[in-house]
Amino acid sequence: MVRGYLDHLTVERGLAANTIRAYRRDLDRYLTTLAGAGVTDLDQVTAGQVADHLAALREGDQQHPRLAAASAARAVSAVRGLHRFAHRERLVAADVAVRQVPPTPPRRLPKALDVEAVLRLLTVAGADGGPRGLRDRALLELLYGTGARVSEAVGADVDDLDLSDDLADNLAEGTMVLYGKGGRTRLVPIGGYSVAAVRAWLAGGRPALAASGRGGPALFLNTRGGRLSRQSAWSILRAAAGRAGLPVEGPHAVSPHTLRHCFATHLLDGGADVRVVQELLGHASVTTTQVYTLVTVDRLREVYATAHPRAR
Repeated sequence: MVRGYLDHLTVERGLAANTIRAYRRDLDRYLTTLAGAGVTDLDQVTAGQVADHLAALREGDQQHPRLAAASAARAVSAVRGLHRFAHRERLVAADVAVRQVPPTPPRRLPKALDVEAVLRLLTVAGADGGPRGLRDRALLELLYGTGARVSEAVGADVDDLDLSDDLADNLAEGTMVLYGKGGRTRLVPIGGYSVAAVRAWLAGGRPALAASGRGGPALFLNTRGGRLSRQSAWSILRAAAGRAGLPVEGPHAVSPHTLRHCFATHLLDGGADVRVVQELLGHASVTTTQVYTLVTVDRLREVYATAHPRAR
């Protein structure tokens, strides 16, 4: 039944592979809990057993640490979805998980660097030179210049780029197709700095690394000529952040998602409409994008407090 539910999420809902893997882990733990209680059929589960399992996730045990609110909310969604799917397919008589409500994760503001810090980061990226240096600079320029998720950047192919010089009105130097969550595809503009870095990589770096492998369509390659992984992209950014004097450990450590936050925050600070930023980020709902407006409002308060004669 779990396999049928996950297939449904993959094929009909179009959920990302990482989400499917997380749901599978959540459901494997749920089934283990049920088996420990002697329950082997989903139709035997009671609402109380569902509630007890979900409460145990937040409390933890000897084998598992307590889950954070966001992880617990995902686990609740996985369990609720499984029971809803089984009931809709008439595999069980009732949906016993329908009343379970996911915990509300604390609202955390995105971490964003100021423009000067981002420019310092990009300047030191790829400072070692050579094919790897050209790749590293192009990757970070593209992450900041497009707001792409790291999975979207490393999943991109060369053919997803259009770096033509004669785009209408010269509003951007290029465009790129990004394949986001839920199978959603979007076309984003690429600015001149990103285009220059990507062109340098394609001309002077990628052919050298591609020669080490069998060839392939991936835009960013590793030293073996294969597609660059998300973990390698994280390591590239971590190394550049260290050279730029930015934090690489602790709650304020720079991550690939930091550049996505910077992209959105700097656009809004520059006067971009939140709906435009939503489209560029590939958010399904503008509510997700509006968290960035809280960051800019804080900056507006700072300006107001220092500039207005009656602010204090």
